[in-house]
Amino acid sequence: MSDASIDNLRGIGPVTLSRLDDIGIRTLDDLRSMGSVEAYRRLTFMLPRQVRLDALYALEAALRDCHWLDLPQDVKAVLQHQGRIIDEALRRGGVTRCAL
Repeated sequence: MSDASIDNLRGIGPVTLSRLDDIGIRTLDDLRSMGSVEAYRRLTFMLPRQVRLDALYALEAALRDCHWLDLPQDVKAVLQHQGRIIDEALRRGGVTRCAL
């Protein structure tokens, strides 16, 4: 495990770094623990008009220490599917935990 800062992760720029900090991701371990899909979900719900699927690719690629274009096609397909699920949940709105 690594408590290394995410400041130098490949493909993660200053805007994304600030957004990740807003959702509590400050170290590589934080990102690994949360995972790229959950981090993307939180970013999308926080900034729905500003976060796109390429952010999910970038987060996954950063965890794999590669460029997002080098992600295997099967990984991209899984990420696209997860992104669609998140987008649909966002369109439906929040889910309540109790009957109103």
